[in-house]
Amino acid sequence: MLPITHHPKGLTFKVFVQPRSSKNQIVGFHGDALKIKLTAPPVNDAANRMCIQHLAKYLRLPRSSLSVISGHHSRTKLILYSCSDRGISEKALDHLKQLINSLINSKKIP
Repeated sequence: MLPITHHPKGLTFKVFVQPRSSKNQIVGFHGDALKIKLTAPPVNDAANRMCIQHLAKYLRLPRSSLSVISGHHSRTKLILYSCSDRGISEKALDHLKQLINSLINSKKIP
């Protein structure tokens, strides 16, 4: 299970990015992070932008709700899912967990 933690602005989770792959895909886990292969090179923030774009597409979330908050120059990144300014509800946490679990189950990730 992917650890999702509370943050003052929303919820966070880790991703492990493998740049310069042959195709964009979510392939499983790397430790406590979701492993994502991306075609983008790790230069000029291209891999970070593609990571957000790919996650938003498969989690069916707006790109503006996701951002890289640490690990900009690293393969392991901390992703922030921005929730409402009024605080993080259990509903938002459950919703993100459901989205990630459905993605993982649909891809049959080991």
